[in-house]
Amino acid sequence: MAIKSVKLNAEEMAQAGVNFGHRISKLHPSMKQYVSGIKNNVHIFDLEKTVKEFEKALDFILKLVSEGKTILFVGTKIQLRGLIKVSAEECGMPYVTERWLGGTFTNFETISKRVFYFKDLEAKKASGELEKYTKKERLKFDKELQILKTKFEGIKNMSKLPDAVFIFGLDKDEIAAREAKIKNIKIIALADTNVNPDIIDYPIPANDDAISAVKYIIDKVEETIINSKQTTKI
Repeated sequence: MAIKSVKLNAEEMAQAGVNFGHRISKLHPSMKQYVSGIKNNVHIFDLEKTVKEFEKALDFILKLVSEGKTILFVGTKIQLRGLIKVSAEECGMPYVTERWLGGTFTNFETISKRVFYFKDLEAKKASGELEKYTKKERLKFDKELQILKTKFEGIKNMSKLPDAVFIFGLDKDEIAAREAKIKNIKIIALADTNVNPDIIDYPIPANDDAISAVKYIIDKVEETIINSKQTTKI
């Protein structure tokens, strides 16, 4: 059965604020190709180009998901964390919404050991195995569990490196992109006017700060992933 394609609409994108870049003083030279003009000292994206690039990204995502591959969602900007987390969980994908831990890709073996320890400690608490310890010791375990959960909850079921990473704020999470390049992990990312798109395999020229803009993008990504999974099951 063919997978129903996701429709993109430049007018809807404009209503969501996808077309607003940064102030003209922050323009990265490599982003000029995606800009159509200036409004109130802010660069405006050419949304027809955004649609074209977004379609390429969605086609790639569709291919990955149909092959049962994994995409790690990364979005650590405070205003976007909740949105990214909920969408990743809906899509059944791992995520990082707190601070990116250096070495998540390049030192994955060490990170995996910490994740294993976190899951083991979590299981022991759930089974009541920690009840044999003193109240002070249990409080210490609880505090440690909370710290580990903040760091690793989103990747605790990621048993191997992902096949791709989707970054929702390259200016904030450039380290994630650099680690992905080192490990040959494909990069999909929003590219606002202040970032260098050359590091991205599938750049989506768009506002990466406004919740409404990012929600438009991630809703289309989520629709693509869920459609693909449902069709694959059939």
